Amino acid sequence: MTAGVTSEAVFPAIADVKWMLIVAAAAFLAVVAPQMPLLAQGLDNTEAIDTIIGSDVKTEEKRVENDPDRVIAAIENTGQTIPAVRKAFNVNEVDIVFLPDLDEKGSEVQTAIEKHGAQIEDLRKAIEGSAMFFHAVDSRQVLLRNVVALEFGENESVTIFVAGKDPSSQ
Repeated sequence: MTAGVTSEAVFPAIADVKWMLIVAAAAFLAVVAPQMPLLAQGLDNTEAIDTIIGSDVKTEEKRVENDPDRVIAAIENTGQTIPAVRKAFNVNEVDIVFLPDLDEKGSEVQTAIEKHGAQIEDLRKAIEGSAMFFHAVDSRQVLLRNVVALEFGENESVTIFVAGKDPSSQ
């Protein structure tokens, strides 16, 4: 080196090159990141479902004709159930009851559904807004549009009444 010339004068951009490499690496990661597989657990994992819900989710099929009064009472209580769904944060057991014969025209249950249709729609929205209840029904392939009532029981148990057949039994 000649007298009076420093290395900083000869290589002024070394620090700038380091920053350019850091920026280039960050840009590369930003472009590649969407193609990387997600690391979060999906709802196909039963452990994730149980952790999210915090309770056991059971499904069964029952005919409405076996206990129409219970289903009608749950439908008629929908107005009181909606706030409870929004406030619930702990449920020990979720029972999803599929009602394959619900679509019979002229039945008392069908009349109750028609009478309380707006409240049932609000109940579906409340379930959708609750991670716990939404993941409970979603984990069992239940469409929200098929939910007709929800009933709170003893020991923090919940029964969700659903129109149609159990998709897992088909």
